[in-house]
Amino acid sequence: MEQVIDAITYFVVFLFSTTLHEAAHAWAALRGGDRTAYHGGQVSLDPRPHIRREPFGMVVLPLVSALATGWPMGYASAPYDPEWARRYPRRAALMALAGPGANLMLVILAALALRIGQSAGLFLAPERIHFGLVASSNASVTWEAVSKLLSVVFSLNLLLFVFNLLPFFPLDGSAAITLLMNRETTKRYQEFLWSTPMLGWIGLLIAWKLFDFVFDPVFTAAVNLIYPGVRYG
Repeated sequence: MEQVIDAITYFVVFLFSTTLHEAAHAWAALRGGDRTAYHGGQVSLDPRPHIRREPFGMVVLPLVSALATGWPMGYASAPYDPEWARRYPRRAALMALAGPGANLMLVILAALALRIGQSAGLFLAPERIHFGLVASSNASVTWEAVSKLLSVVFSLNLLLFVFNLLPFFPLDGSAAITLLMNRETTKRYQEFLWSTPMLGWIGLLIAWKLFDFVFDPVFTAAVNLIYPGVRYG
């Protein structure tokens, strides 16, 4: 039963976090002049328009994988106008950054809640940390559940933040790096990415292979920031 509850917790946090991520993309695009996602109803924290766009990636796959393995796997997307991205590459890059930025906001909020809870004596720094355990509690069963929920919010959103910022197409980081390019280089770069569909699969494979090497030290460093005087890793 506990395994089912954990799986549902992961799924609910995944659904909310990806909804916020895609809504941030859609909002940034709208602010930049592209109304494509707005017309699809995705400038919203209501998960339904996002689910309608990607029902398998946002519901079926993460729910089944969470129940089967304890780990939610999934995906989501927000539509945008490629012609708008060509005309306004910096705006498109800021749109790309908005999604991971929303996840970073949730990481910070969860970390602050954990830090305040520890100061109040409600949460404890665990002897060892892992993805689903950033804090524990012996105050009550309720606070133990809250500590587990905040651990999942912190860890899952840190994962989404780091993974999506990897500079491999089609991840957000591959668009964000155009902020470092001049306009002509950006144009050639965009055309190369969009004219080579196989790059998406290659990019995801590289990101998958490299992710643990990138995420593990970031995760440990982030948890160390929550607990001054405690050092993990």
